[in-house]
Amino acid sequence: MKQAISLVLSSGGARGLAHIGVIEELEKQGFEIKSIAGTSMGALVGGVYATGNMEEYKKWLSGLDKLDVFKMIDFTLSTQGLVKGDKIFKVMKKMVPDINIEDLPIPYVAVAADIINHKEVVFDKGNLFEAIRASISIPTVFTPAKVNEIRLVDGGILNPIPVNYVKRFDDDLLVIVNVNAHTPYIKPPNLIKTEKRNGFLHNGKVNAFQEKLTNLFPKGQEKLSYFNLISETISIMLNQISLLTIEKSKPDILINISRKSCGAYDFFKTKEMIEIGKFETEKSLKELKLNK
Repeated sequence: MKQAISLVLSSGGARGLAHIGVIEELEKQGFEIKSIAGTSMGALVGGVYATGNMEEYKKWLSGLDKLDVFKMIDFTLSTQGLVKGDKIFKVMKKMVPDINIEDLPIPYVAVAADIINHKEVVFDKGNLFEAIRASISIPTVFTPAKVNEIRLVDGGILNPIPVNYVKRFDDDLLVIVNVNAHTPYIKPPNLIKTEKRNGFLHNGKVNAFQEKLTNLFPKGQEKLSYFNLISETISIMLNQISLLTIEKSKPDILINISRKSCGAYDFFKTKEMIEIGKFETEKSLKELKLNK
């Protein structure tokens, strides 16, 4: 009989791609995922897994390079976000079937944040895509989602590790995956890095866009780009909330993915992050067996 686990998947941008590898390794090791709660990328990967479309989603992501990612970004300088997200969400909708959360084969929860009323919004029923769209709306990057006249953004600003919402079962193990860990990055053996195809970082449009954003802010002795400023600020916040959550919840298995393993917006690194997820999961499971 397989060991049941209740799985909690954190937010973390592109590092959340490691959730795919974590899930694959857990199943390979004989665990049965009985329920999932996720925020942001954790909500996306967990939701796709719950629908049974993980393999198709993985193949699509693995085929993306930097130029493919850029083509899906519809930049805007609106006051609500830098990316409208229409192109990305249109593609994403192909991977997420039109299904209600309560009709999924396992209990699933996604967390978003009501930016006006400063409170969590928990999706444990209703349209799955709508829940994911709300949960992954990174503030100042994606424009907020609008659900029942409420403006919703990435749930990670309030609850990056939604352990308090995952459904528990008798004799299950609580597994938390934190992809924002401030831990040293240990490269998995034989990891093949993603090729730098199509020169995305040297694309003139991207450089020009970033330069415009950077010029909106005063320049000090050290030039901190707009994107880096957002990323570092969010990272510090997420880490502090995550540490408190993990300490309080005392998971049976904690899988840490170093924040240094991948940039928050490096969505072209799918293959790398999946392998990192597998590697860290295998390491955590070995430590669990040694401590028994």
